[in-house]
Amino acid sequence: MKKTLSIVVIILIVCAIIGGCVWSYFYFTDDSRINPSRDNSGDDVVISNEALWSGEDYPKVDASLATQPLTDAFMANFTATPVEEIVTDYTNTHPAYVRLIDGEVDLIVVTQPSAEELALAKEKGVELEVIPVVNEAFVFLANVQNKVDNLSLEEIQKIYSGDITNWNEVGGEDSKIIPYQRPTNSGSQTGMLALVMKGVKMLEPVTETFEETMAGLITAIADYDNSKDALGYSYYYYATTMYSKENVKLLSVNGVEPNFNTIQKGEYPIGTYYNIVINANEPEGSPVRQLVEAMLSPRGQAVAKEAGYVPVTK
Repeated sequence: MKKTLSIVVIILIVCAIIGGCVWSYFYFTDDSRINPSRDNSGDDVVISNEALWSGEDYPKVDASLATQPLTDAFMANFTATPVEEIVTDYTNTHPAYVRLIDGEVDLIVVTQPSAEELALAKEKGVELEVIPVVNEAFVFLANVQNKVDNLSLEEIQKIYSGDITNWNEVGGEDSKIIPYQRPTNSGSQTGMLALVMKGVKMLEPVTETFEETMAGLITAIADYDNSKDALGYSYYYYATTMYSKENVKLLSVNGVEPNFNTIQKGEYPIGTYYNIVINANEPEGSPVRQLVEAMLSPRGQAVAKEAGYVPVTK
């Protein structure tokens, strides 16, 4: 009898151990518990629209042209306000930096600061805190009639330094390359200098190859008389979502095409970010710090993805 009872006890203990293991497996691998932005099937769930702020107490935000849809999407979701009812006071990259440094706004979403913007901040005694919020890529644009589909990073540097001047030097037709540029302190010019040229001196732009706006640059590549010989640069989101043209194509760089997957996986060689920038002296727990946390949260990153951007978290 005692032997039978011992066997029963052993069986019960073994069953309890197995049951505990099974429960632990499902509990600790439950993706909806670990990441609330996903359900048990692994599919993205509906984004919460519970208001975190009212419109009145939402921090003052400015943004570059290419990030304004992102900041609109954040504000619409976090204040539970239809996006078409969002009222903003946006400028653009450089003016946004100036406004942040001068204390006119609390937070900006932009490309990385230029040397001049960093110098201005230092002059005013302001330390900038730069926090990546979404992935981005610096891309090169050509007309669809151009036979070249790929350039190496070294070839791009040589084109924009003047060492390569003809498309036949990079596998194209015998025609002069028309390399477009943007103004100093524009987001794309800052990106070109920091991400691509990296200290290599750029050509001085002539009037015919200088465009004040990203839209103007893309239009020139699409419509200009010699558009098939033109080359320009922009950011992936702007060139594919905000101002795409059917006569313009994105070039691969080092054999890698810029797209959502290659950007998120870090495979595209000129990856970068759109950044939240705040005053580094912003107190912990302040509304501004809380907004930063909300933008980087699973909810915020889901909002960014829905708006067409590449999240920094997977």
